Amino acid sequence: MLLGDVGCKNSTEHENTTIPVRPNIVLILADDQGWGDLSYNGNTNLSTPNIDDIAKNGVSFTNFYVQPVCSPTRAELLTGRHFSRMGVYSTSAGGERFNLGETTIADIFKEAGYRTAAYGKWHSGMQAPYHPNARGFDDFYGFASGHWGNYFDPMLEHNGEIVQGKGFIVDDLTDKGLQFISDNQNQPFFLYLPYNTPHSPMQVPEKYWTKFQDRELTMKHRDSTLELPDFTKAALAMVENIDYNVGRITDHLKNLQLEENTIIIFLSDNGPNSWRWNSGMRGRKGVVDEGGVRTPFFIKWKNKLPAARQIQEIASGIDLLPTLVSLTGISPTLNKPIDGVSLKPLLLDENVEWTDRFVFNHWNGKTSVRSQKYRLDNDNRLYDISADRAQLNDLSEKLPHIRDTLVTAKQRWLSEVDAYSAKDKKRSFPLGHPDFKWTQLPARDGKAHGNIQRSNKYPNDSYFTNWTSVDDFISWDIDVLAAGEFEVDLYYTCASENKGVRMQLSFKNSKISKEITQAHDPPETGRENDRVPRIESYVKDFKSVSMGTIQLQEGPGALRLTAQELTGEKAIEVRLLQFKRIN
Repeated sequence: MLLGDVGCKNSTEHENTTIPVRPNIVLILADDQGWGDLSYNGNTNLSTPNIDDIAKNGVSFTNFYVQPVCSPTRAELLTGRHFSRMGVYSTSAGGERFNLGETTIADIFKEAGYRTAAYGKWHSGMQAPYHPNARGFDDFYGFASGHWGNYFDPMLEHNGEIVQGKGFIVDDLTDKGLQFISDNQNQPFFLYLPYNTPHSPMQVPEKYWTKFQDRELTMKHRDSTLELPDFTKAALAMVENIDYNVGRITDHLKNLQLEENTIIIFLSDNGPNSWRWNSGMRGRKGVVDEGGVRTPFFIKWKNKLPAARQIQEIASGIDLLPTLVSLTGISPTLNKPIDGVSLKPLLLDENVEWTDRFVFNHWNGKTSVRSQKYRLDNDNRLYDISADRAQLNDLSEKLPHIRDTLVTAKQRWLSEVDAYSAKDKKRSFPLGHPDFKWTQLPARDGKAHGNIQRSNKYPNDSYFTNWTSVDDFISWDIDVLAAGEFEVDLYYTCASENKGVRMQLSFKNSKISKEITQAHDPPETGRENDRVPRIESYVKDFKSVSMGTIQLQEGPGALRLTAQELTGEKAIEVRLLQFKRIN
């Protein structure tokens, strides 16, 4: 399938030959930032001049929609296809992965000669071939699972290798982005910055928190009894930090004289993660109503796109890929049909004839449909969004013909996308892709047996604890993609009275064991930096120890970590296993 058209190209003269110069792309994605968390959209509780500038000197979409939670939105942005037809059914434990065989936006631009990088929260699969390096990104720095437990000097990864972050995470991710831009200023680049804030835990540098800590919130959620003021203040402080870093990116582009040849985009992945001011819209993160799925979408390309244009036509995250392909003049070959449409005609033309369409929002068994004028909610209530963005007046009885049309569209869409097939939920975790050195198996992807417990019911940044018996064990359902020999590092904690415990790792007929001779018993951290109490797991400074090398056979099976003998009341706590292919 071919996609794209020629247009919006710059060109330069070089040795009497016209050489096309394709624009660079910087795509900035916030995490759990609501439509209302910007001064551009009328919120006087905070100031976001740098993000606002993208809209004021570019194009903004008044009615742009993503999905209600993280992974589905990311899958759609990366592929231009509905997440529910690609096997995404959860935000954790493997359900966040979209199917193999999909063409990603990074695949497309890499094939077109772009350098590609992603710095931040991936949340679309940890192990290759789901890892960002296997999905078109030359360089990746950040974390591949969902929420993270520490935003200051956290454990991160760089192209699969575990590394230590430096400073506040969004500042650190931006530093990597700035360096990438500098390194690639003489060739086209695609930079994806999926920041992980203002997602909880609510950690933010002191200078941002101080500004909000004692501030009176003048704009509040439509039901102020639901709002938690300190959570709102922390979220807005985190957004102002994002704005600061957006300014660093845009200033850097200007200083390198790249502004006129760079497309800059800003949006969020879903509605706000708390009840706070959001222009009176119903719903928040996780909900398929307006407040849960409407996001700012700003796009700027100096002297190519008009300044200060506001577009009313509805659009969706699935439109991002075809739009960028069209704007850059690339005509890639795609494996599968695209669900989105190019927004280029809306971006460039003052008076364009635009075909009416529906935008579908779906999560957790609930679905809503947005037409240009109306929204049909999950319960088939009908609202005129052009006049009733808050979804207060149900028109389904007054306008049954419109309601029935949208109900039919919803049913047809659900049937077409075949959401969440049983086979998708049974996918194992790949290990040992022959083209990649590292494979990480975190506690998140494992199963606890016996007395072992997860540190938190939300698995993404959790660890295993309460290992009290030799009958207890941890297993991972894996599929070794290519046989080979692997070095294995175990990330653990161990109280002094429990050292000497011997741990064994086994897969099919292969086994290795390691006696834990060094105690390492740090306290949980995170509380000291949390501005409000968290719901996610706290973290620890886990120590790595080499378990040696293990020969793994190709194919599926259960990888098991057991304690052969206990010297104290407990064995170890486990954060992850890191595999390094050595042949």
